[in-house]
Amino acid sequence: AQDAGEYTCDSGDQQTTASLHVKVLPVLFNKELKNVEAEEGGTAVLRCEISKPDAPVEWRKGGVVIQPSDKYEVKLKGSVAELVIHGVEPDDC
Repeated sequence: AQDAGEYTCDSGDQQTTASLHVKVLPVLFNKELKNVEAEEGGTAVLRCEISKPDAPVEWRKGGVVIQPSDKYEVKLKGSVAELVIHGVEPDDC
């Protein structure tokens, strides 16, 4: 999207100008989340794959945004997004 704008070719005596419009594609899920089971006190990992590497993602539980903390580790490596939940408790269901 940052490449959009007007471009000019200048020969010294003449010039021509054109506009470039960039159609931004939406981020899609190549691999969706799958259900996970974990033992109490253990670690659970939720993982999905997105179509645009390093596109920003947001993790939520019940509509509430999850912030990184000692309990919640948020990772984004290329097109793989992970939420690691440490010390799983029944309230984490």
